[in-house]
Amino acid sequence: MSPTMTNTREGAFPVLAGEDLTGKEGRLVVLTHDTGVAEVVLPNDVADSALYLLLEGGADGEFVTVQPLDPGMQLRVKLDGTCNPGDELTLGAVDGTNDGKVRSLPVAADTYFVALRAEEKGVDEQLVLCRPITNARAVVVS
Repeated sequence: MSPTMTNTREGAFPVLAGEDLTGKEGRLVVLTHDTGVAEVVLPNDVADSALYLLLEGGADGEFVTVQPLDPGMQLRVKLDGTCNPGDELTLGAVDGTNDGKVRSLPVAADTYFVALRAEEKGVDEQLVLCRPITNARAVVVS
């Protein structure tokens, strides 16, 4: 490894929960901070850049395990609604129930963060097989 890459990590890693993430495994989370200390939280908006998958949840202030989204690997994410193979997936409704889940890109006007593509047909609450896309982006539906 190059000396400039010391103190780096590959794959899943522990980070503090910035809110109660107990039972939220399989959802996307946002990396943020509390006075400079890294933590993850559920998205607060469908346009949030949620680039980490929660693998192991925990209470606020406890260590949880997250996996960065990587286009080279498949993963399973909790689905809100239904999807078909090839559908672009965005964050589910941010309503206290579906925060961090994904859904097919809706037709309702808004700005959505799209980071995944479904690789199988999915039904509500399924951990749907998907893959991160290389051009994760905000999509404006008008």
